[in-house]
Amino acid sequence: MTIVERHLFGPGPSNPYPEATTALAQPLLGHLDPVFLELMDETCDGLREVWGTSNRRTLPLSATGSAGMEAAFVNTVHPGDVVVVAVNGLFGQRMVDVAQRCGAEVVAVEHEWGTPVDVDRVLSAHPSPAIIAAVHAETSTGVRSDVAALGAGKGDALLLVDAVTSIGGIEVRADDWGVDIGYAGTQKCLGVAPGLAPFTISERAFERRVEKPRSWYLDLGLLGGYVGEASGRQRTYHHTAPTAMVASLHAALGRIRAEGLPAVWERHAEAGRILQDGLQDLGLELFAQEGSRLPELTTVTVPEGVDSAQVRAQLLERHGLEIGAGAGAYAASVWRIGLMGHNARPDAALLVLAALREALA
Repeated sequence: MTIVERHLFGPGPSNPYPEATTALAQPLLGHLDPVFLELMDETCDGLREVWGTSNRRTLPLSATGSAGMEAAFVNTVHPGDVVVVAVNGLFGQRMVDVAQRCGAEVVAVEHEWGTPVDVDRVLSAHPSPAIIAAVHAETSTGVRSDVAALGAGKGDALLLVDAVTSIGGIEVRADDWGVDIGYAGTQKCLGVAPGLAPFTISERAFERRVEKPRSWYLDLGLLGGYVGEASGRQRTYHHTAPTAMVASLHAALGRIRAEGLPAVWERHAEAGRILQDGLQDLGLELFAQEGSRLPELTTVTVPEGVDSAQVRAQLLERHGLEIGAGAGAYAASVWRIGLMGHNARPDAALLVLAALREALA
């Protein structure tokens, strides 16, 4: 995990918003029960709000965020399509892999890890790509990139965006930014157990989709009927939905909407400021480029001579705090500390700082 969430899924002082947990414990609804279908409709409405979109086809896919990524590509990449992928971390690399498996001609625009996407380089990488793909909040490096600028210059290309770590934590405005296809996960800033992939696709992208994708399970043409978008309230059975997980997401979205998205974004920003200022006061170096740092996921360079794994183990055993190692070449030299969802609070930031101070002593 990349987030401080060891105590996340139980009520108590460390989880002041137990609605998502409580929903998981409720008696199960059948996936065709009218009550569940109404709950699904409300969940899709909530997802439209956090995505910042009016897209009819906005739904929780019954799989994790990685399946959301695969659904995005298998439904929109035709064999031979040119797909430009901005790569500034692990999840950009994964986009390249998935696009290649779909038969795309991939143009990977490589960046130094820890830096945001260079919009001009990405937009000039090919004169007429079918798709431009980028990660909004790169989970492996703690960097935010300018998706709005990519959307403004995309031309006729579809803009495909990974918002796994951004949705529900920082501003996301899919329609205003020109995002055509977006996928996310529930386990980050939404504060729900992993297992669903909030997904959205514009009418423009849906009209250009692959008629028969390589995946039956992730075929949006079939899933649209399941969530009732293809023909009003009438559904076509596709698969057995994870009803408890959808109920949990429904509860979490209700809490977010009650707090108000701007307040949620500011809460994440405040917790991130406290944590990042405190880490620098401890003499630690932040990894992500200044000006592009995510408030909800902070990356820290492990001090020379410090055993990364030992410190992480001590935090887990003594304080119940789980922070992530780095990714790829930075696995042993970077820590990833997340303050997301329920844990995006000043007291959680101060707890992490105190625990780190003790461990580094």
